[in-house]
Amino acid sequence: MTDQPGPRDDAQERLPAPRPASAPVPAERFSAPPSAHRNDLTPERTGRIVRQSANARWLGFIAVIVTSLFIIGYYFYELGVPGGLTTPRLQQAADDQQVTAVQRGYNLYEANCAQCHGVNGEGGKGPTLNRQDKLFAHLNPDYIRNVLTVGGRYVCGNPKSIMPVWSNAGNPPGPLNYKQIDYLIAFLRASKDDTFTVLDPSLNEPVIDPQTGKEKTFTGWVDPNYKPAPGATPFPDCWTDEFSQPSAAPGASGSPGASGAPSAAPSAAAGETVVQEAALNIAFVNGTLSAPADKPFQIAFDNQDSGQPHNIEIKDASGAATFTGAIVTGPTKVTYNVPALKAGTYPFVCSVHSNMTGTLTVGG
Repeated sequence: MTDQPGPRDDAQERLPAPRPASAPVPAERFSAPPSAHRNDLTPERTGRIVRQSANARWLGFIAVIVTSLFIIGYYFYELGVPGGLTTPRLQQAADDQQVTAVQRGYNLYEANCAQCHGVNGEGGKGPTLNRQDKLFAHLNPDYIRNVLTVGGRYVCGNPKSIMPVWSNAGNPPGPLNYKQIDYLIAFLRASKDDTFTVLDPSLNEPVIDPQTGKEKTFTGWVDPNYKPAPGATPFPDCWTDEFSQPSAAPGASGSPGASGAPSAAPSAAAGETVVQEAALNIAFVNGTLSAPADKPFQIAFDNQDSGQPHNIEIKDASGAATFTGAIVTGPTKVTYNVPALKAGTYPFVCSVHSNMTGTLTVGG
């Protein structure tokens, strides 16, 4: 015997240690009753399957119907019902934006333009804007935008024009940005068939008329049905050119004519009374005139406004013109031959600037 260990069996050492055999532990794999695991179809089970399939088909059919109705409704919502029964959504949105633009343009016009062009575009220091012959083609959006960007010199080439630059893209820059320019153009080009509500510029709420208690409204100026007369000449680019008419010889009719410098006394040759009137700073100097009844007379008119066209138009009580003098651009003088008028009171105005008014008393 020796104390030295003998050689080891490496293969036997590498084997896993033997484990004692154990019996498997029983466990329930399903909690459902045995009848649920049957593969055969009973009449009751077959009926339930058929009923479930029918319900699924109905649910699918209803889902298809609801989806189809939604798609059809959304289609007509976007494009409108045929026959013009409804307005397409995009068109309605564009119309709403147009109304908002006109309302904002109205406030911009009242704040910046009305003092020269009149509250209703009737003219004043500046030209008339509400005339249909001008709105038809002359006052188009491009032309208006150019005038607001360049100023009055774009219209008549007058570097001393009182019309300033309004667009901030001009030189020098004006106070209005491009959106405000668009709003102003939308107001000037609005149709007279449409009525708009006046909005408070700070609150954006309708303005209530204190006298009527109702919302204030306004209408556009453009008549969509207007058509110029056949053979009508285009409106001139420079508004003063419209009134640059040569002096006509005085006639016996109501048509006015120039007859030289006015006289301070009655004309001895014609035996007529001469009435003196002048225009200065877009206003009549003598707001009250008098003339004899049932006799022709003359009006010596002195237009002292440089570059401004003026005339005298006499109206009767109904507002109809009984005499219209030739429009002359100042500074200049002209004598109007007015036919005999019956005794009464006659208002007179400037045909170009309706804010220039006066009163003629005949036979007073």
